[in-house]
Amino acid sequence: MGEPKSTTKRGAPSADAPSEDDAVMRVRRIHRRDLNRAWEFLKLVFRDVNRETVEYQRPRSKKRFLEVYEEEGVEQLLFEVKEANKTDIVGYAECAFEITGTDNWMNERYFAKHDMRPLFVEELAVHPGYQGRGIGGFILEQLEHLARVRGCTHLVLEVAENNMRALSFYRMRNFYKMDAAIFLAKKVNADEELLPPRKLKKPRNGQVLVDGSKAPAKRIRRRKTAPPPKVVVEVPREPEGAGE
Repeated sequence: MGEPKSTTKRGAPSADAPSEDDAVMRVRRIHRRDLNRAWEFLKLVFRDVNRETVEYQRPRSKKRFLEVYEEEGVEQLLFEVKEANKTDIVGYAECAFEITGTDNWMNERYFAKHDMRPLFVEELAVHPGYQGRGIGGFILEQLEHLARVRGCTHLVLEVAENNMRALSFYRMRNFYKMDAAIFLAKKVNADEELLPPRKLKKPRNGQVLVDGSKAPAKRIRRRKTAPPPKVVVEVPREPEGAGE
């Protein structure tokens, strides 16, 4: 026998049971056939965010995204809604039980020191057209459930500090800032790499120019030589009475 439907005292379906007109969200693990569609979904979600942040908020290339699918220990979850005989991807989550990626800055010893066994949330995306309909909350609930059954103690994720909407979303769900690391930048006042324009020296007398002609000879002006300085020699005079 199947499970009995939840009913009220009068035998009508309860308020918690979805009706035929209600859209139902389902979660499943990604399949190879979903990769192209999931990639297009991620580009749609993070298109505007990536224009304003230092770090990419999604895999920076499709090649990297496809590589993730082949990696061990990484969970990729799709959240779908079926409406009017059409199934749409409305959410995506990617998580790992170990620090992954060659360009990851995470310090594994930090978590060991603080007795943390984290589930690392690499990606969390909600369709822009379905914002405010409980999808983000359901994704986090699914990730927390997955962490709990796998023996993890924390969910750990990264979010851009200027993504105020995402920060508000996570703080409302008891996420806290784990470290004080932020991106800092200082403008360096430096000279231009290329020197400014400089005047060419005039060609030498008779020098062959680019067009094959010769540079005109310059008229040499002779400088007048200054007369030799006058030398005055004073002849000493004999004293008076000398020679008498």
